[in-house]
Amino acid sequence: MVVASRSGPLPAGTEARLAGFTELAATAIANAEAQAALAASRAQLAASRARVVAAADETRRRIERDLHDGTQQRLISLALGLRVAQRRLPAGQQDVAAQWSRTAQGLTDAIEELREISRGLHPAVLEKRGLAPALRELVRRGSIPVKLDVRVSGRLPEPVETAAYYTVSEALTNTAKHADATTADIEVAESGGVLHVHISDDGRGGADFSHGSGLVGLKDRSEAIGGCLQLDSPPGAGTTLEITLPLHDRGLPLESGR
Repeated sequence: MVVASRSGPLPAGTEARLAGFTELAATAIANAEAQAALAASRAQLAASRARVVAAADETRRRIERDLHDGTQQRLISLALGLRVAQRRLPAGQQDVAAQWSRTAQGLTDAIEELREISRGLHPAVLEKRGLAPALRELVRRGSIPVKLDVRVSGRLPEPVETAAYYTVSEALTNTAKHADATTADIEVAESGGVLHVHISDDGRGGADFSHGSGLVGLKDRSEAIGGCLQLDSPPGAGTTLEITLPLHDRGLPLESGR
């Protein structure tokens, strides 16, 4: 800072006051720069988390396709071949026929287990038909009665559909395994550029983010795409999950690529 006077000497103490003002200005500038750097860092971190989630989802999709098109089809072929061979056994080979029948049934059971694993990795119906059909299929396979209400128009951004699906899936799994619930309610609605997911059950409550229930992963997933997950689970009063997910791009890679 440079100060000059054309009308004589400056008042006493001017230099000290100017030095103090300069320090204040420098501090304000430094704070502004720090805030800008912090905001940029947060944006980079959020984008990085979103990329990690997207990469994990793509890996799950690839594994699901490999299992369906490779291993699963191979097991089906082996089971069918064994059934054909069983029918061609000569009479009097009951012991061999019984053994082959048990083996064929074991292959059929393994195929069904592999199918369930594939659905858990990344359900094909979610990718092909969207959130509402995938949730209906999920509820149909569930072990407790669920009232499902889905109000969305058309397809949503892929990360939003995936986050919503896995939130519901994890919630229903926890409800069936840990909550001793008899029923659950799920509401999914699109409003004001945001997807709202509300999940509640009549179980024993007491869920939190520290007991390895998978809730932390769901919270991280929703926050990675600009969303928010809230948990309310008082002991003895059931559990409620609320998740909000923005439907528009907030600088994160939300485009589905479909």
